[in-house]
Amino acid sequence: MIRWVIFIIVMLFIDFYAFQSIKTITKNKIIFLIYWLISFAILGNVIFQLLTFNNSKGLNQSLMLAFGLLILSIAPKIIALAILFGEDAFRVLKTVFNYFFSNNTKDFFPERRTFVSKLALSLAAIPFTSVLYGMVRGKYNYQVIKHTLFFDDLPRAFDGFKLTHISDIHSGSFDDAEKIAHGIALINEQNSDVILFTGDIVNNTADEMTPWISHFKKLTANEGKYSVLGNHDYGEYIRFDTLQEKEANFQKIKEIHPKIGFNLLLNDSVYLERGTDKIALVGVENWGTRFKKAGDLGVASKKINKEDFKILLSHDPSHWDAEVKNHPYNYHLTLSGHTHGMQFGIEIPGFKWSPVQYIYKQWAGIYNKGAKYINVNRGFGFLAFPGRVGIWPEITVITLKRRK
Repeated sequence: MIRWVIFIIVMLFIDFYAFQSIKTITKNKIIFLIYWLISFAILGNVIFQLLTFNNSKGLNQSLMLAFGLLILSIAPKIIALAILFGEDAFRVLKTVFNYFFSNNTKDFFPERRTFVSKLALSLAAIPFTSVLYGMVRGKYNYQVIKHTLFFDDLPRAFDGFKLTHISDIHSGSFDDAEKIAHGIALINEQNSDVILFTGDIVNNTADEMTPWISHFKKLTANEGKYSVLGNHDYGEYIRFDTLQEKEANFQKIKEIHPKIGFNLLLNDSVYLERGTDKIALVGVENWGTRFKKAGDLGVASKKINKEDFKILLSHDPSHWDAEVKNHPYNYHLTLSGHTHGMQFGIEIPGFKWSPVQYIYKQWAGIYNKGAKYINVNRGFGFLAFPGRVGIWPEITVITLKRRK
């Protein structure tokens, strides 16, 4: 109950403070009424959705939309609040100055300056339009990101081998079949040798993927499609009536992978062969420092040799720092996802930032320790916030080259 009270007080405080910028510019009561009606409607909808939330079903699109609208409402108000707070600090300082050093009683406590309120509203439009774009277009703004990696010991037959890496489908969040079809077509256009998927095919339950199986069955790759599980694939974030029901859901999630043509690697490995050359694909179940540890790298690698060229599929990039990069088996390339790049950040040439980087050292793109690499895919889908701002959904294409 206390958390609810604190949440409502904080939201109303932000609303009230941001309202001062409007109040300074205009005295139109119709505008005042519209502002507060929209603010209360958005806040009331979030509270209603949370109070009626069914934990046996998990996140639904109504709750995600309510959360998205709250961010759309609050983000610009926080910008306005920050500017108005600076203005009020100036007003307080000027008042103190007037008290001690001025005889001017008319402007003893100065009013808010109109131009500052206009500036606050102008700058607040930036996060508003960004979040709105992220919800309407950004969540399906698929980007094909290409990398070429060089290795001294890549088998010669695999020089030029091309893989497509996707992650974090989160099918329970999808709401536009046409956009999904476009994303799948983009993956196929890469004409890669293999497609590798690194987990979170659903948000919580297997039935979320049912409407999308026919779409993902269309994915094609010359030498196969392989996958692993992510933390959301275990049904850990909803309430099941019985353990048997949870296990049945988990079994159905595993069965989705062959239905769409993926070879699911559950702490296992396979060889890809070209003539007498081969590389090993190793797939672990989810292993994360903050999430479920079902992965077993030792078990997954018991059928391969230490000297093999190895590509590891491991959903959570924290696994790379904790165990993989210093492992004596030398996993040449690790593919991960999980972070989504927080679905929010800034990426421009020469600069990349997201709040998630303060939690994960490797959070988006290619990282390396010497000749060992990890690619953290930003995710194909989205979760919780129904959009993406600055961090777009990703299709990664990696070409392996032998260093001559």
